[in-house]
Amino acid sequence: MAVNLTELSLPQLEGLKTQLEQETEFLTSSIGQLKVVQTKYVEAKDSLSVLNKNNAGKELLVPLTSSMYVPGTLNDVEHVLVDVGTGYYVEKNVNDTKEFFKRKIDFLTKQIEKIQPALQEKYGMKQAVIEVMNIKIQQLQSQQASQSGTTKA
Repeated sequence: MAVNLTELSLPQLEGLKTQLEQETEFLTSSIGQLKVVQTKYVEAKDSLSVLNKNNAGKELLVPLTSSMYVPGTLNDVEHVLVDVGTGYYVEKNVNDTKEFFKRKIDFLTKQIEKIQPALQEKYGMKQAVIEVMNIKIQQLQSQQASQSGTTKA
């Protein structure tokens, strides 16, 4: 059901503007969160490039926490353990892991592409509400100015 914005009062327009601002903030936040996860998958996929036969047996630092590492040796360059969610890890070969990350990246890209038009629509609606509010405010100001002009005469 379409609503004619010019028929709404200023308080109603203000409420609608607030609601649209909240929706655009939520959609913007959702896109941001999806992009963060997508970046993690891209980085994970890119990091698989170090797993090649030339690096087998090389020493490396293994993270225990984000700020603590222990020395280790890269023994298996054919397989990795992949976090598939909810604390489950699956052993996969490097090619299957690349495909897994590619599917995740593609899925997140599609989700972002679905949200983007809704965000643009909400933003456009908010701009229209602001425009109507400005027109109504100008009309009120000109009415008040003309009324104060007639009361002085």
